Formats: sequence, structure tokens, C-alpha cells
Amino acid sequence: METLLKILAELRPDVDFEENKELVDSGELDSFDIVSLVGELCDEYDIEIGADEIVPENFNSVEAIWALVQRLQED
Repeated sequence: METLLKILAELRPDVDFEENKELVDSGELDSFDIVSLVGELCDEYDIEIGADEIVPENFNSVEAIWALVQRLQED
């Protein structure tokens, strides 16, 4: 998860990802951020994130993002 936090910090250094549990709902991450993040996650973790996975529930918190990564790595 340390690598994920680093990716997020590089993407949006102004956001406290460990505290905020509504990243999408609060507007901290917008659609451009999500597209950038998806690309970074796919490259870093060698996963494919399909369009059906790009929903707020999967990106609202660092824990949700990490759960998504882990689930896709298992597939």
C-alpha cells in the first residue's frame, strides 16, 4: 500500500488520502484524476481496470483503491 500512497501523493499532493474517505464524493478526485490514477495503477501493478470497475465506490478511499488492486491482481 506504500506504493499506492506514493502514487496518490504524486497525483494530488494537496489531498490527505489517509484521512479522507470520500475522495470522489467530496470532489477531491475528479474524472481526470481517476483516469490518470487508473493508468498509473495498471502500469505499477500490472492489472487491467475495466470500465465497469471505474465507479466511485472503488475510488472513494485509499482502502477501496487498495482492495480493487488486490482483487484484480488475484484474477
